[in-house]
Amino acid sequence: MKTMTCKQLGGACDQTFTAATFEEIAALSKQHGMAMFQQQDTAHLIAMEEMKTLMQEARAMEKWYAGKKKIFENLP
Repeated sequence: MKTMTCKQLGGACDQTFTAATFEEIAALSKQHGMAMFQQQDTAHLIAMEEMKTLMQEARAMEKWYAGKKKIFENLP
């Protein structure tokens, strides 16, 4: 099992997500993001807007995903 934080994934807080695969971490992060969106958490809304802007670049999502997955794989 490995752990990453919301901030490590581009978010706004130190909430931790622990899972065996990066895909599971990504799913937990997505659930957290949806909850923060529903709560209209300002810090998370800003982080989401920044991520949205970043993802408008061609192939940005693929690059982001590959980079974050590499960080996950290198965790102890």
